[in-house]
Amino acid sequence: MTAWREFEAAEPEFAERVRRLFDAHKHKTIATLRADGSPRISGIETVFADGELTFGSMPKARKGADLVRDPRFALHSATVDPVEGAEAEWPGEAKISGRAVTGDGEAFRAEIAEVVHTHLNAAATLLVVEWWTPAGGLRKVERE
Repeated sequence: MTAWREFEAAEPEFAERVRRLFDAHKHKTIATLRADGSPRISGIETVFADGELTFGSMPKARKGADLVRDPRFALHSATVDPVEGAEAEWPGEAKISGRAVTGDGEAFRAEIAEVVHTHLNAAATLLVVEWWTPAGGLRKVERE
């Protein structure tokens, strides 16, 4: 796993596109794991600063307790519907998964395992999935 700054240094253009999607809207979603192993989806806000991706949890919130017990998470940027008839203008969506490292109080720093950007090709005829991992680097597939 890696810090945001290391991912950003490895793939600056891809990192910029993903960050733009996360910064476009205040509210995102995070998936954590409950004590019984079932998933929990919660709203969250994220911050990119000083080469780190951070997020927090209100005191005694379940998502924070989930992350302290099991640090695995998946973050999802805000989902935006394309304007009808203008699908080529859809910015897509971004996902980041990894482990949350506890910081000060209820703050967490992301150690990144995977970053994904799903979007349409320029002609809006194919779904494009680009993803990066520390071991595999940047990869891409296109689907009809």
